[in-house]
This record gives sequence, C-alpha cells and structure tokens, in this order.
Amino acid sequence: MKTRKTLTSSTPFIRVSDSGVHGLGAFATRDLPAQSVLGLYEGRRYTPAQIATKAWNDQLTYLFRLSNDETIDGAKGGNATRHLNHSCDPNCEAVEVHDETGELVLQFQTLVAVEAGDELFIDYSLTAEEGSPASDYRCHCGAADCRGTMLAPVATDAEEENFDSFGFSLEPRAA
Repeated sequence: MKTRKTLTSSTPFIRVSDSGVHGLGAFATRDLPAQSVLGLYEGRRYTPAQIATKAWNDQLTYLFRLSNDETIDGAKGGNATRHLNHSCDPNCEAVEVHDETGELVLQFQTLVAVEAGDELFIDYSLTAEEGSPASDYRCHCGAADCRGTMLAPVATDAEEENFDSFGFSLEPRAA
C-alpha cells in the first residue's frame, strides 16, 4: 500500500493526512475550543448556468453549493478545508457568512472542543437527484448513530408538521 506524504495546509489549525474514514482527511493541529474558525472554503466559483454545462462523470468532487446558488469547487484553487470528511456525528460545521466586501463565503468552524490530532468532520447532508439510491452515497464514518448514507436526514412527518414554510420551528419555547 502506497503511503501519502503529510501535507501542510494554508489554514493554520488544519493539517492534511491519511484518514481512517476516506482518503485524505483534515486534522486539528492543536486543541481548539468549540466555535473555533478553521478557515474559509476556497475555490473556483460557478454560476448555476456554468454548473449545468459541466460533465462531472462520477469523479471525486469538492463542490459546495451556497444559498445564493453559486457553487464553490474546492478542487480548483481550494485549501485544506476541502479535506474535511463526512460523519453522521460531526465535530465541525460549515456556516455561510458575508465577508468584509459583502461576498457570501463558507466558513468552517468547530461545533465542540477538539483535541490536537483529532480528525475534523462535517455532516455532508447531500441531496441527490430523484431516483438516486442512498446506496450510491454510502457512509463509512463508524459513528454510533451512523445513518449509513451521506445524504441529508429525511424529516419525519411529525418533524415537518412542526416547521413553517421557512423552516422555523413552530414548537412552543420552554419558559
């Protein structure tokens, strides 16, 4: 088995190395408290029209679609954040924020405190085309509550009844 060279990332709190979950992974370089910013997801940006013309051919992709419908391709000019693997029990999250120029960017941050050397994970919560089986998106995270797929969790009818059309909870708050 060929071993990969450990890469030094441009993001100071992440190093890229072999992952026990999949390919390369992102690992914390030091202890980090919850809500620590790891870096921005960088790469070439595509409009919806540009994405529609691309033929991905089931290749490994590092695509993130933003709420403004732009897509960032981390394989083209990206950084170490593209190596955060999926887990059904993530220790990090991707959050959209506006930078100082007003551009929508994707920021990675820890959800919980992580220790130096811990692998960093997000929940991909993928969406698939109609008719694509979940087996096409198998998860190998090994978490106790693993869904078995990297697809977004399916909301139950009871959960959907508790949200309005904007996704806000309609459950009463505890006093």
